[in-house]
Parts: sequence; C-alpha cells; structure tokens
Amino acid sequence: MSNSLSIAAVTEAFRSLLEDAVAESGVSGAIATKVRPTPLTNIGTPGGLPASGVNVYLYQVSPNAAFRNTDLPTRRQDGSVIQPSRSAYDLSYLLSFYGDENRFEPQMVMGSVVRKLHAEPILTSERVKDAGNALKLVYPSLIPNLETEVERVKLSLMPLALEELSKLWSVFFQTAYSLSLTCQASVVFVDGTEDAKPGLPVRSRNIYVRTFRNPVIDAILSQKSSLDPVLTDQPIVFGDILVLAGKQLRGEVTTVRLDGMEVDPLDVSDTQIKILLKEPPLLADSLQAGIHSVQVLQGLLMGTPATVHKGFESNASAFILRPSITVTNTPVATTVDGQGVTWYETDLIIQFEPKVSVNQHVLLLLNEFNPPSNRPAHAHQYDITPNPLPPAPPLSSITAHVALSTPADFLVRVQVDGAESVLDMGPDPLHPLYSAPKVTIA
Repeated sequence: MSNSLSIAAVTEAFRSLLEDAVAESGVSGAIATKVRPTPLTNIGTPGGLPASGVNVYLYQVSPNAAFRNTDLPTRRQDGSVIQPSRSAYDLSYLLSFYGDENRFEPQMVMGSVVRKLHAEPILTSERVKDAGNALKLVYPSLIPNLETEVERVKLSLMPLALEELSKLWSVFFQTAYSLSLTCQASVVFVDGTEDAKPGLPVRSRNIYVRTFRNPVIDAILSQKSSLDPVLTDQPIVFGDILVLAGKQLRGEVTTVRLDGMEVDPLDVSDTQIKILLKEPPLLADSLQAGIHSVQVLQGLLMGTPATVHKGFESNASAFILRPSITVTNTPVATTVDGQGVTWYETDLIIQFEPKVSVNQHVLLLLNEFNPPSNRPAHAHQYDITPNPLPPAPPLSSITAHVALSTPADFLVRVQVDGAESVLDMGPDPLHPLYSAPKVTIA
C-alpha cells in the first residue's frame, strides 16, 4: 500500500537521482535541492537555491488517466467497504539549473541531468526505499512502503512551449527565469485508509462449461387442439395451441417470451415448442387481438442449489392473434324519415374473445348474405372503437347501433387493430360456406 508519504517519497527519490547526476557533471560544489524557485538574490543561502547545481520543484499533480478507475467498485450495496480506495497521479516537476554562466555551469549540470534521465528513467525500488527511510526520520508515525508497488515510477521529459514556460515562471513563481526544463513522474499511487471488511468465505465452487447454442424460430404454426393436426397459415385465435417450429429450441430451462410475458410451454422438443393461448398469464384480460412478438428463452441452471440464470435467446418472430366473436341483436325497430325512407334499426351485441383493450381500434364489417340476383350485395362498415374514461378494464362486449335502409341477412366480422375475426367456413374448409356469425336485420 502507498500512504500519504508517496508523493513526498517520489520527490526525495527524484532529488537523489539528480544528486547523482550533478556529481558526474564536473561542476565543483554542484548539489541538488528541492525548494521553491525564489529571486536570484537568495541563491546560495542556507535552505535556498544552490549556488551551482539543480533544483527540483513539484508544481502540478494530475490524475492518471490509465489507472483512474481501477479501484471501482470499492463498496458493496449496503455501503460497507470491499477494498480501500486507491488513486493514481502524475507528478509534474520543474528542474531549474544554476551556476556561473560564464563557465557554462548551468548548461553543464543540465547536460549531466538529461543524460542521467535517459540512462535511468525509472525510480528503482532501492532509491525509493532510501528516500522513504529519510522521510521516516521526519514523520516516524508513517511507514513508507512505495517500494513495494509493482508499477514503478517512470520519469519522462515534458516538452513545453515557450509561452507555457514563460507563464510558469512569471505567474507561478514571479521571479526571473533560469535555465529549466520540465519532467513528469508517473504513476504514483495513494491508498485510502478505510477499514475494509472481508467478504464471506466461499464454501464451494462450481465450474460450468457449455457449448454455445443458437435457438432459431423458423415458422409459427398452430393447431386447434392436441388431437388436431399442426397446420400452416391457418388463422390463430384465442384458445388455440401456438406451435413454434425451428432448430435447437430445447434448453435446460425453456420458456417463451410473448410480448414481455414469460410463459411455460405445454411441450418442448428440439424442433417444436407448443403454447396454449388460454393458460396463465395468457388470459383474456392480458392477451389482446393483434400482432404479437414471440421469442424462445433458454435458461442455464447454475449454483448450489441450482437456480436459473440468463442463457440463450432465439430470434423474435411475430404472429397475428385473430379475435373470435359471437353476435346477438335486439328486436328490429322501423322508423320513417322525412323523405319517406324506412330505416331498420337494431343494436348488435358483440362478445369478444379475447377481450378488447380500451386503446384498441375496432371496426364492424357487415356483408349481405345471399343477396338477390337483381341487385348488388350491400356492405357496411362502422367504427365501434370504445372510448371509456381511463383507466378502464378490457371489454368483453361492445354494443353497436345499426340503421339500414334495406332489410337483409348479414355476415358479421370485426377488425381489432387490423386483426380480422374469422368466419365459420363449415365442415369442409376446401369448400367454405361462410355461414356464421350472421344476424338478420328485417
């Protein structure tokens, strides 16, 4: 762990590296200091800038982008600490050089320093440890341990533009410029002091290896009952058995997602899944006529005890659920308008299965049954969309008022969100009779 001595230890270790560099410069009496740059009149004073040598000063600390969020998460959902917080920083230093300009001493020291930084661009664990021991004499209550970090502190020169360098001296230090360069030390870690509580011990471990599965729905079929054949393209109504045909449909735990509702199937095989469109949660109140999306979900059993985890999902496919209706009508009343036209009026009471939601669009379609040959057949359309005040439960019936000028028998259909009810084709589907549902308005 790296405590609050980390930044100071890096600065002292850096100064030690520079001390070795100036010793090789050939400049007599050159030393390395770590004080704030001050006016040149203070050069050579005790605790001030060196008469000849180099001064290192930390002027900026910034978060390290690469390690900024490596400690997340640090807390559990209840707020307890998983691990102490850990932050990472880059340290920016100003190196300024001093000495007799006529003897080129600042430049001699700078040349020795850049040579040393190129040859030894990393603060070794021994150098950091020595720096920490020196700081421990000043702060005996803190234990320096930066040398145990796996990530070594790296030193690299930073190219600053002339404008940036001038601002550094004129704004930060407000003193005359001295020959200088900037250097970055990266990365330095500082650990938090939170008391982390260990997690519960692992009592058992389970390893699961499974091949990838890709369930695919190729077609949606249906059958009227378990004894009837599975047919393609027959109208699907409430109470039918929905049949999903495809590949790799059976999983460890297989369910079907229908419009967001998860349904347990009646029967599952690798090529077929059957669902009864009348079992919970697919009730008349929750499943409306119209277009529906269906998808196969395959859960994986894992853990002790085994629980269902998210596994594989098939492609989404769509089908149309057609409404089923029964129709009765009240006694027909006749009225004569001002132009002498007789109108035959009645209320059609239409029972729906499944129920109609109040936000669905409903059309009533009437087609004349067996019209006489001397005139064309009559056809009528009425918008009977319910408009109750919200919130309102689904409706099992809708009453439609019909007024016709010509009495006749009519076949009745409805469209609910575009899904059209089915006419009774009679006993032979190949030769449909279309005899029901029918009402007589006469």
